[in-house]
This record gives sequence, structure tokens and C-alpha cells, in this order.
Amino acid sequence: MHTSPVDMPGSGDAGGMNVVESAHARALARLGHRVQIVTRRSAADQPDLVELGDGVRLQIIPAGPPARLAKSDIDEHIAQFSEGLARLGPWDLLHSHHWMSGVAALPVARGLGVPHVQSFHSVAAHPDRPLSEGEPPESPRRVAGEHHVATATDAVVAISAAEARTVVERCGANPDDVVIIQPGVDHDQFRPLRAGEARWDESFPLWRNGFILYAARLQPLKGPDLALRAMAHVEKWMRPHLVVAGDTAEDFAGFADHLHMLVGRLGLTDDVTFIGPQTREELAVLIRAARLVLVPSHSETFGLIALEAASSGVPVLAASAGGLREAVAHGETGQLMDSREPEDWGRAMTLLLSTPGLIARMGTVSRIHARRFEWAWAARRLESLYLDLIDRGGAR
Repeated sequence: MHTSPVDMPGSGDAGGMNVVESAHARALARLGHRVQIVTRRSAADQPDLVELGDGVRLQIIPAGPPARLAKSDIDEHIAQFSEGLARLGPWDLLHSHHWMSGVAALPVARGLGVPHVQSFHSVAAHPDRPLSEGEPPESPRRVAGEHHVATATDAVVAISAAEARTVVERCGANPDDVVIIQPGVDHDQFRPLRAGEARWDESFPLWRNGFILYAARLQPLKGPDLALRAMAHVEKWMRPHLVVAGDTAEDFAGFADHLHMLVGRLGLTDDVTFIGPQTREELAVLIRAARLVLVPSHSETFGLIALEAASSGVPVLAASAGGLREAVAHGETGQLMDSREPEDWGRAMTLLLSTPGLIARMGTVSRIHARRFEWAWAARRLESLYLDLIDRGGAR
């Protein structure tokens, strides 16, 4: 089978590619399928074709200026991306990631007479809904585009029950066309510290209480401001350092400045370090050395960072939002928070950090919990879906 994941908003390199998309592609290739990922050119020096290994190829096509663009600007170039996609192939199936890719790829799939599958990864909140309902729409086209793709595709692959409900209720998807395929985790990469292994924070001797980690995009939806405010409610004598790892989304270019000013206003200048975006390898090293991982997002389709922390034997303090309810076993692998009050988060952190043996016990259970999630299993589910659609010529 020759399948093509399509990711128009992608950065054009394996490092910036959606983690789920990349892992699925490699796992499908290991099952013997040919996988070609297609993404938009985001830098002038990017080659047209990159061999990613494991039987996966990355095809980079022009669509708008060859530069990183805010999501609100990318959808101006959907038609150009669709035209470039139509010149490639042939494929047995197209699988789009994010709504813009779906709008671009659907007519191509119909023209080729092959099935089309859609993954959203995030869904826009309607203008009259709170931020907790999802991402703010980057452009007036997004809500309509998501509805079009959800109702016209042959199948929707959701990453959690929470996302499945969202694409049915807010995007109008037919429940019979929605399949839940939970993600996996690389257990060799995301693992606990080994005996005698150097910790990431050993070069910071002043961090007497170790550190806790926030790792996500610096944008309002992910709630980094809540992580900062919560830290101010942990007593100074027991307060760990907070390490903030993540890049600023182009649509929220000034948000990082707001966070730095907030650190100063909260009196946390000596307690917070921003380290910018990390590779997958760097992130794994960070997580296994952390005492806790914070996931204060308003909304998450799954919350892969929570699963990666669990595989590393590190408990999670997370918002009880979306797919995080499925990624975190409340009270066993971490704690889910219904409240978004910083005082409540500070109290929860204090309890986890000060209760003898609690973090260690949760870390042990976390590793057991994480073993249920395998990329190979997810790829076999995808393979079954793809072959079924191909055999019956798509659902429509």
C-alpha cells in the first residue's frame, strides 16, 4: 500500500513534524507499506525530497512564501498546495493532518478515486465559546473548513474519545465514520533515569529542590501563565525550579514577553528558566530528570506529553481537559485538576512534593500505565482502517 500523510502547516522537516504523524508513518513503513509525507515549504533552502529512513519519504512542495508563517496566513495558500499535491503520487490513500491539509487534499483524493482520511489534532473553538473549548480560529475559514472536511472525508481518525466527541458535535462528523486510535510512546526514548546516569539538572547546583517541567508551545491555550502563577503558591523553602521548554507560535509572537514580565511580577526571577524549543531527544532527557511535569492546558485532544512523562516514570499534574482524562490515571499516575485557580494548583503541587514516597509510587504505576500505548499497535489499527477503505473504494 502506498499512503501519503499530508501536513500543509508542517515545518518541512522531521523535527517540526507532528509527532503522531511521524510515528505513524514510520510504524506503517515497518509493516511494509510505502509512506510519503507531503508538507509545505517553509524555508528557501529546503530540498524537494528528503529520505527520512525506515522507508518514509518527505516531499516538500511550494505553497506561498518559503518561510514560517502564522497559521492565520497559511490558509491563503491552500489552493496552491492542492495543485502541487495533485502533481505527485499516485497513492492508494491520502491521510490529511489538520484542517487546511484536508481542504487541500480532499479534491485530489476524489480526482484520483482514492479514499481520504482526516485527523484534526486540534479543533477551533467557536467565537462564542470559551478558550477551554479549543483553539481560537486563526481565520474566518477555519470553522467552515473543519466542518467541510469532517463531513466530506471517508473517515476521521480521532486520538481520544474527547476528540471524537468534539468532531461529531462541533464539526458535524458522522459517528459511523469516526475511529479512535490512541497514540503510542517510544518507551526506549522516554524512560526513567538509570542507576548512575547523570541528571540533566546536575549542572545547576543552586536548584536544591530539583525542577518541575512545563513543555509545550508558549500560547494561551497551553496555559503557561497558570504554571507560573501556581509556582508562586508553593512555599519558597520547598519550591522546585520551573523549567519552561517550548517555542512561541507565530500567531502569539508577543506572548513570551508577557510571560517573562509575569515572572518578574510574581517574584520568580530566580525560580524560572526558559530554555526554548527542544528536540525529541532533549525533551526525553529533560522529562526523566524532572520531579513533576505540568500540563495546564485549557484543551488537549490527548496530551502526548503526559504519556511521555508516564513512560519516563514521572507523575503529571494536569488540567482535567479533553484527552488528558484518558492519558492520566487520576490519583495513580498523577493528578487531574478541575480548578484553574493558581492557589489550587499550588496546593496540589505542595501535596505531591511533600508527601513521602508519593511521587515514587506514582512514577512506578506511570510506567505500567504507559506500556498500554504502542505505536506498533496504532499502526496496525491504521492499516486495518486503510485497507478496509481501499477494499470498498472509500465510504462514499
